[in-house]
Amino acid sequence: MKILMNKSILENALIHAQAFLEKKDTSSITSHIFFEATQGSLTIKATDFEIGLEIITQEVNTTEDGSVTANGKKLLDIVKILKDGEILLESNNDILHIQQGRSNFKLPTYNSKEFPAYPSYENKPQINIDARILIESLKKITPAIDTNNPKFELNGTLIDIKNESIFFVSTDTRRLALVDIAQTDGTELSIIIPKKAIVEIQKLFFDNIEIFYDETHLIIKSNEYTFFTKLINGKFPDYTRIIPKEITYNLVLPKAQMIDAIKQITTISADMKLTFINNNIIFESLNDDNIEAKTILEFPTPFTEDFIIAINSRYLLDFLSQINHSEFSLGLNDANLPFVLRDANFKTIVMPIVI
Repeated sequence: MKILMNKSILENALIHAQAFLEKKDTSSITSHIFFEATQGSLTIKATDFEIGLEIITQEVNTTEDGSVTANGKKLLDIVKILKDGEILLESNNDILHIQQGRSNFKLPTYNSKEFPAYPSYENKPQINIDARILIESLKKITPAIDTNNPKFELNGTLIDIKNESIFFVSTDTRRLALVDIAQTDGTELSIIIPKKAIVEIQKLFFDNIEIFYDETHLIIKSNEYTFFTKLINGKFPDYTRIIPKEITYNLVLPKAQMIDAIKQITTISADMKLTFINNNIIFESLNDDNIEAKTILEFPTPFTEDFIIAINSRYLLDFLSQINHSEFSLGLNDANLPFVLRDANFKTIVMPIVI
């Protein structure tokens, strides 16, 4: 293989590929990036077996067709220190040569034929979701995805497609985030996508996409990228049982003023107590040390006696950071029962702290 391409194009592709490389075992071929050059086109691949990315570009000058692998991190480090302009990549005798002007680098390669095969999207069923809606929905529920939970299904997002709606759901057992959108094609499907894949999808896709799936993989294709992820094999909790069927008190609250009050309390403690009474909402820190934070927001409430809930402020701030409107609704029942934060088709159900 012998190609000439602009530094900025190569560097951008290598940066995108980093998240897909095997980090722990640098002797593995999956710590390498795969290159395949054909006349006028270059395919770049990276995978750690769990997720994978394929980038195809025509912005390359191909002198000699062929394929090669090279350590993805080291190659990026080299490209970063080179100057703007064209870079020559040439494979020869199990070595990749990187050249620009009088600068020359060599990296060992592996047999490119041993690079893992990617799942095919040919003849696979599709999911019809607009790219913008997909990304916005995933962004809203990502903070509630659990990490390193022994129940693997909680370390991902459920996409639950029913006859007339698509539900995006995640939970860390203390809160549940959910977005629902309308769909009319009649498809019914439930899949769980790992958190790592959810994060990368949000970085890669912004325009027209095609989404394919089978029992083990989800594949997303755009003009520039083809992405795949293994699906989590498990049964997601019945999220419909967690959503309160009725709400006793519903308050429509100002987003900006709530954020200001919450952030004042977080200077002392992440856990906080909210007291609703008459025309005030009182915010107080929950802290065992002899320190205290307290502020009051003047706001009409339906309560004639103190109604107190204790919560982790991060759950509130995560929700508020993802909404676009100036107001949101807070649905309350009993002080020790889950409460509901809602903005249009996005809601978060939160378990309060028992005090």
